[in-house]
Amino acid sequence: MAFNRGMLPPRPELFDFHGVSMSHYFTDNWENVQNFQARPDDILIATYPKAGTTWVSYILDLLYFGQTERQQSIPIFDRVPFLEIMVPSLGSGKDLVDNLPTSPRLIKTHFPVQFVPKSFWEQNCRIIYVARNAKDNMVSYFHFDRMNMVQPEPGDWNNYIHRFMEGKLVFGSWYDHVNGWWKKKQSNSKVHYVFYEDLAEDTGREIDKLCSFLGLSRSDEEKKRVAGGVQFDNMKKDNMANYSTNAVMDFKISPFMRKGKVGDWKNHFTVSQNEQFDEDYKKKMTDLTLQFRTEI
Repeated sequence: MAFNRGMLPPRPELFDFHGVSMSHYFTDNWENVQNFQARPDDILIATYPKAGTTWVSYILDLLYFGQTERQQSIPIFDRVPFLEIMVPSLGSGKDLVDNLPTSPRLIKTHFPVQFVPKSFWEQNCRIIYVARNAKDNMVSYFHFDRMNMVQPEPGDWNNYIHRFMEGKLVFGSWYDHVNGWWKKKQSNSKVHYVFYEDLAEDTGREIDKLCSFLGLSRSDEEKKRVAGGVQFDNMKKDNMANYSTNAVMDFKISPFMRKGKVGDWKNHFTVSQNEQFDEDYKKKMTDLTLQFRTEI
């Protein structure tokens, strides 16, 4: 799947798509993606961008398939394809999913809950949603947008905060995203909601919860090995996990895996930006059952 950066078209523009800010890379294959045929054992990993998707993908890949030759030779974005992406020179995520040799198929999406293809609900698939606190999520997304050539230009940090608050980023409003999935979880036992901060605080505990949700019995030994393998520094060094083989990303600007820390937002927000953000946050996060931690 590697190709030359020179083949990349200019960065995309944002546009409103069924009420959600999107770019054409995630809507060009819309009909095919909506008609995607899920299988009952498919597992969907859903997140707002930069909320721990690769981390959880890697955990599940190890839990299901263990340390195999695949891990050493196939990048995580081919082992756990991104369903809705369509980059002409890279092909479509849906085709990658259709051709996955594994069972179960692990599939990733950044869709808000209302965009998920209906066959996932019809087949009663298990879905793992990962949510990260807004401030750290935004910082991570900002650096990602700087280095990813298929994302719109991020502009400067101050402007980016306002765009985040207004939901003017690809995949729309963080607030709508985390709340929409939280609401879905209340009525659907097949949705497991994971907090990035919990995963950072005690990876082993969250792996236990994932195993019980997925009905997997793994020995303590195996679970320990998985928890060790997915530590941030290990993944950051692993070329099959760190996206360094992905030609749309410019690591000279910023690495795909930057810090993986909870609380890095404190290095970015000024006092007044933080006050303004907190005020806006209170207005938008009206469901008090959904609580995030901005430090651990």
